[in-house]
Amino acid sequence: MLFFDDNSYLIHRKFNQEIEDLENTISFYKIKIKEDQATIKKLDDSLQLERFAREQYLMKKENEDIYIIEFDTIK
Repeated sequence: MLFFDDNSYLIHRKFNQEIEDLENTISFYKIKIKEDQATIKKLDDSLQLERFAREQYLMKKENEDIYIIEFDTIK
């Protein structure tokens, strides 16, 4: 005989899955935090900061032209 109440196996299984999902999310964000901290540490150098700004935000120096080359990967 099987009873479905507040303490049923299905409810516990659902909660355990939610806990596992949240733990995976926590570990993902911990990894991202470490990566971001490493990036911030690298950006203390002014040359690295300039490189980051150029690559991420397409910034440029005065009297300089930037050409963006995109490759078409669809054949």
